[in-house]
Amino acid sequence: MTDHRYRLLIFDWDGTLLDSIATIVSCTQATLAELGLPRADESGLRGAIGLGIDEMIESFCPGCDDATVARIIEVYRKHWFGNFADRPRLFEGVPELLSALADQDRLLAIATAKSRKGLASDIERTGLGAFFQASRTVDEAASKPSPDMILQLLDELGVVPARALMIGDAAHDLQMARNAGVAAVGVTSGTAKREVLLAMEPLACLDSVTALSGWLEATVADGART
Repeated sequence: MTDHRYRLLIFDWDGTLLDSIATIVSCTQATLAELGLPRADESGLRGAIGLGIDEMIESFCPGCDDATVARIIEVYRKHWFGNFADRPRLFEGVPELLSALADQDRLLAIATAKSRKGLASDIERTGLGAFFQASRTVDEAASKPSPDMILQLLDELGVVPARALMIGDAAHDLQMARNAGVAAVGVTSGTAKREVLLAMEPLACLDSVTALSGWLEATVADGART
């Protein structure tokens, strides 16, 4: 067994492994249109993706009452599973990346703001289930940037924080990692611009998740020289 510095790699899902951000925005706008609510500012909406659904709704419908929140969730899920869920595709090279990492005897996990039903649907559709040893959604843990998802995964898989790495496309992914005492790498393929991610002081900021393999190899080489 190779003694990797990062035994456990925890991936965000939307915008990191799955090219789904534009689809989520479109589904949200369709939901608001059906309900007769104002169209959401796209920049703000993209920035809220990856938070819990209540926090996301607050970003475009601040102060709305519980009944409105419940109705937004109901209509969003109707649109998502009826019209949008099959549209997102994996970023190019993701299956090959995960296969290579699994062959290195690393543990792979997911920490996502999706519901368990939504993640299960995506996993079945993409065929990636065999690569992951564990996952957490907002149905089982507090929403990002709470460290809850990561802490639960560490406990389940028996990994100490120093041996884990979080990979995500949003500031709240990196903040979650910081709150859990775990190192993080940002990717610019999803919701946040590079400067936003760099402000969270990740170990690296990659153009895509598929660059992770090369980055990990470089860290091993650097460690061998020190």
